[in-house]
Amino acid sequence: MSLDQLNWKILKCLQSNARQSNAEIGRQVGISSPAVSERIKKMEDLGIIQNYHTTVSPFEVGYQLKALITIRAFMGMLKPFLEKVKTFDEVINCYRITGNENIVMEVVLKNQKHLETFIDQLIVYGETKTQIVLSHVIKHNPVKPLK
Repeated sequence: MSLDQLNWKILKCLQSNARQSNAEIGRQVGISSPAVSERIKKMEDLGIIQNYHTTVSPFEVGYQLKALITIRAFMGMLKPFLEKVKTFDEVINCYRITGNENIVMEVVLKNQKHLETFIDQLIVYGETKTQIVLSHVIKHNPVKPLK
């Protein structure tokens, strides 16, 4: 399925507010609610739309720190780490990357002591580098059509 301008308009609507009704999206893009529903269903079936989720503010639920932690895995420790990282509640995003490091994680932590104990769990797998997030510059920027 190639994405036409109408599909991109629907995706723009959903990326800005996935809770709006198909009727509201239809009004914004100029088609009927059933037509919107059909197009959304096709994009879901093809994996273009992968899921819908709620974003929770870590700070409003008690976390004081958000950090980016990179790991340069020790020889033979990358695969064990890839399994272990799935068990860490602190990790909200984790990427395997190219370059000097193997992994970059976005984590939320209660405080500096929590950061210290979390890093202590990581250092058996490799060298770590930590950057504390001060603020978001761009947050959940929508995916746009290729130019």
